[in-house]
Amino acid sequence: MERTFGESFKRRFRLSWRGYNTREVDVFLDEVMADLNKLKAHNAALQREVQDLAKEVSEHREREKAIRNVLTSVQKASEIMKANAEKEAKLIIADAELRAEKILQSAHQRLAELHRDINELKRQRIQLEAKLRSTIETYRQLLEAQREDEPAEEGLDTKVALLNR
Repeated sequence: MERTFGESFKRRFRLSWRGYNTREVDVFLDEVMADLNKLKAHNAALQREVQDLAKEVSEHREREKAIRNVLTSVQKASEIMKANAEKEAKLIIADAELRAEKILQSAHQRLAELHRDINELKRQRIQLEAKLRSTIETYRQLLEAQREDEPAEEGLDTKVALLNR
């Protein structure tokens, strides 16, 4: 069952004889760890996607370079051809550059989106870690307070037993 981070930290456990039910706390911590692992996997997938897109951008640049090389050859050939052939070659060049630019622009936009997503996931991870630390510290303080109260409770039990005699 997937939960939000807010739901995870609002979770309450039943009290047992000596504090919270450790089995419930362990199960809850396992669930939180599973959620963190899912986030890590998602983050890794996004990073792989960023790498794939960067590779794709590189390939597009190589294609653009190849297109420019072809265009240079076409220009040399077009100098020999008639004026109509020159005009047609220029139209092909302009169209190819426009398409290459659109492809590059699209890839850059996607890369920027992925960077924003990665930064958001990092921010969420930092928030989750801070909340986990806070929760653990609260539980630690509760356990310390409970340990401090235990000797006083044992003394009360002895006194009650003496009074009942």
